[in-house]
Amino acid sequence: MNQFLVRMSKRFALIGAAGYIADRHMKAIKETGNDLICATDRFDVMGRIDSYFPEAEFFLEHENFEKYMDDLRMAGNPVDYVSICTPNYMHASHIRFALRNGADVICEKPLVIYPKELDVLKEIEKETGKRVNTVLQLRYHQTILDLKKIVDEGIDKIYDVDLTYMTTRGKWYFKSWKGEMEKSGGVATNIGIHFFDMLTWIFGAVKENVIHVYEADKAAGYLQLEKARVRWFLSLDANDLPAYATDRGMRTFRSITVDGDEVEFSGGFTDLHTVTYQNILNGNGFGLDDARESIVLTDYARNTKPVGLKGDYHPLLK
Repeated sequence: MNQFLVRMSKRFALIGAAGYIADRHMKAIKETGNDLICATDRFDVMGRIDSYFPEAEFFLEHENFEKYMDDLRMAGNPVDYVSICTPNYMHASHIRFALRNGADVICEKPLVIYPKELDVLKEIEKETGKRVNTVLQLRYHQTILDLKKIVDEGIDKIYDVDLTYMTTRGKWYFKSWKGEMEKSGGVATNIGIHFFDMLTWIFGAVKENVIHVYEADKAAGYLQLEKARVRWFLSLDANDLPAYATDRGMRTFRSITVDGDEVEFSGGFTDLHTVTYQNILNGNGFGLDDARESIVLTDYARNTKPVGLKGDYHPLLK
């Protein structure tokens, strides 16, 4: 028997069904033996849903989706979970909607943009008795788990870590919600949040946070964590790509080194959303408190005046 089909099927709704990440959520719902009852998105080309749940109700207007959800609840047949795959700035309001409709939540990262939103959601969790779960799939990646085990079990030491992540984007990016600071949270939040979560999960809480550069298309800084000194650099600019990448026609470059040794985790991502869902369904998901450290970190980064090239900065800034 499939390991994911061991409990009674749960009923799901999905907000943001046309976003690229929604496909992984639909796949995870299917592979864990559950059912997508309804979905909504402003974008009306939704052929992808046919590969997973062709019978699911679909709504272009959130108001009609909300009415349908309310009708299900009043009929005594509500959804169990709402999966949220909408733009970053919509997460908090969609989480509130789901909780108040009596559903648990599975929300893509960043869970929210602003730390104060976590406090509000925590109160609504208490009011409703429902739980907010976030997708932190790197915490299930075997290479990351192996590294955390070494750090947790090793002698007390401070590691030297360099994080470099470049994922180049065209002009469209800055005309979309992703290019607006108040909607995406800025480059550190939008493309860096999962790396910051991973690093603080492995090496401990932030003790010092220095920002060297923070622009619309790149950011860099230094973090003193409990067990690591981290120099980080994030960029959307193709001009920042190293020769190694450009010579091979690569538009994305990712590197994490620990004490000079590369941590290779390019593969192994295929089923991590399914693993995430299974853990949530088993009561072992990551919640509001788990997301807090990286959200506070990135909120500080975008609201702090950069110091420039001072102190221990990432070598690419030279």
